[in-house]
Amino acid sequence: MTNLTGAFTADNLSYLFGGFMTTIGVSLFSIVISLVVGSIIGILLFEKIPYFSSLLGTLNNIVRNLPLLLIIFFSYFAFPELGIRLPVFWSTVCALSFFEASMIAEIVRGGLKAVDVGQFEGAASVGMTRAQALWHIVLPQAYQKMIPPLISQLISLVKDTSLASGIVLADLTYRGQMVYAQDSRYIVPILLLLTFGYFLFNHALSKLADYCQKRLA
Repeated sequence: MTNLTGAFTADNLSYLFGGFMTTIGVSLFSIVISLVVGSIIGILLFEKIPYFSSLLGTLNNIVRNLPLLLIIFFSYFAFPELGIRLPVFWSTVCALSFFEASMIAEIVRGGLKAVDVGQFEGAASVGMTRAQALWHIVLPQAYQKMIPPLISQLISLVKDTSLASGIVLADLTYRGQMVYAQDSRYIVPILLLLTFGYFLFNHALSKLADYCQKRLA
């Protein structure tokens, strides 16, 4: 039998809320960093700089095909052996940003390729450099096309934060496990609450994407 009264005490809810805020914090930092880094990598891949873009593309493909959990373990357990010591929060942010940037880079590269090459030619005809054309004309059009896949990838990022419970990040998933470890009757209500928490955050991201897409249309 489930035990709603025991599972949803004020102390447990406060404890879980702290985990939810940690999940949001990790997600937001990772989203910003991965979007910036992934966009830069995507642009460099699109520009096809001799040798450099090919090497960068190879490295990016390697990262994309690694398990995220392995990258999380590496950032937390291997970095200290290399003299880099980070709190578990920032280890998680680094791992998620590193992995998601590789995914976003491919989305950005694909979005740029989807823009008609004539946009560059038209910009050049009015005296704009390639960099100016990319920044002022091509990128805005590309991002408008990229909003759905980008949001889908960022939602995956939010869900992937739960993997960091493996390095004892006190996020929503980890704290939920701690609560229902007290009593097996708490498992169902706590898991349902965790489900609602992740749904709430990801649904908000989806609505934000819809709003941005309408504004850019």
